[in-house]
Amino acid sequence: MYEENERRVIESSELPILKSQLIDDFRKIGLKEGDNVVVHSSLSKIGWIPGKAVPVIEALMEIITEKGTLVMPTHTSDNSDPKNWQHPPVPEAWKPIIREHMPAYDPRISPTRGMGIIVDTFLHFLGVIRSNHPSLSFAAWGKYAELIAADHPLTPSFGINSPLGRLYELKGKIMLLGVDHLNNSSLHIAENIAGYPGAKLELLGSAIMKDGKRIWATWEEKEFIDEDFLEIGKAYEESINYKRGNVGYATTALLNQADLIDFAVEWMLKNRK
Repeated sequence: MYEENERRVIESSELPILKSQLIDDFRKIGLKEGDNVVVHSSLSKIGWIPGKAVPVIEALMEIITEKGTLVMPTHTSDNSDPKNWQHPPVPEAWKPIIREHMPAYDPRISPTRGMGIIVDTFLHFLGVIRSNHPSLSFAAWGKYAELIAADHPLTPSFGINSPLGRLYELKGKIMLLGVDHLNNSSLHIAENIAGYPGAKLELLGSAIMKDGKRIWATWEEKEFIDEDFLEIGKAYEESINYKRGNVGYATTALLNQADLIDFAVEWMLKNRK
C-alpha cells in the first residue's frame, strides 16, 4: 500500500516540491512571522517532497518563527471505549479485554491514529509539547506552546480550556493543507459554545495514569457531529469571498479561527435542531 501511494504521488507531480517552494507558497496564502496556527494536513496532496514531512514542518517553523505557535492534532482515537468503534468494529467479547489492557495514554510515546505523517513527524521535533488528553490531544511548538498544551481537560475536550479553545482566545489561524473542513476540529469548539438544542451526551472512556496507576477513566461529552462541517465551511468561505491557494499541489486555506468559530456558532444555532 505504501509503495502504491508513493507511486501515485510521483506520477501526479511534474517536479519534486522543495522547501524553498513550500516557504514561498505558505507566504503567498498569508502565513507570516508570529502567527499562531493549527495545521490539518495531508502530505500526499502536496506532491513528492525530498525528505517528506520534514521540509513541510521546517518551512512552517521558519516562517512563523518562535514568535508564533505551530499546533497540530495528535489524536489517539484507539484509546477509547471499543463500544463506539465502527472503523472497524470489534467482536463484543473483545471489548472488556480491550478496556482492561489498553495502555494508559503517555504523551511521550502514545501513537497517533489517522493523523498523517506530518503530525507523526512533528512530534519528534525539539521543543514540541503534547497535551494530556488521552484520546484527543494536540501538540504545539513555539511562543504559546506551554499555554496551549497545558491542562487539557477530559471534558469538554473541545471547550474553551482545550488547546483549540486557547488558540481561539489568541486569535489564531486554521490551515487546511490539502484537506477540507471535515478535518477542521475547531468547529467542535463552535458546537460547545452554541449549546444547540438536541445535543446528546455520550459516555466516553480511555486508559489514563492517575496517582501512578493505570485506570479506565470515563466522562460525559456532548456527541460530536461533523456531518455539516463541509456545509458550514463552504458557507463561511463564501461569506468572506475567500479564494484558496496552493501549497505545492495541495489546495490550501488559511482562515481566521475566531471568525470561523463565531460564524459557525450562529450557523449551528440557526440550522441545527
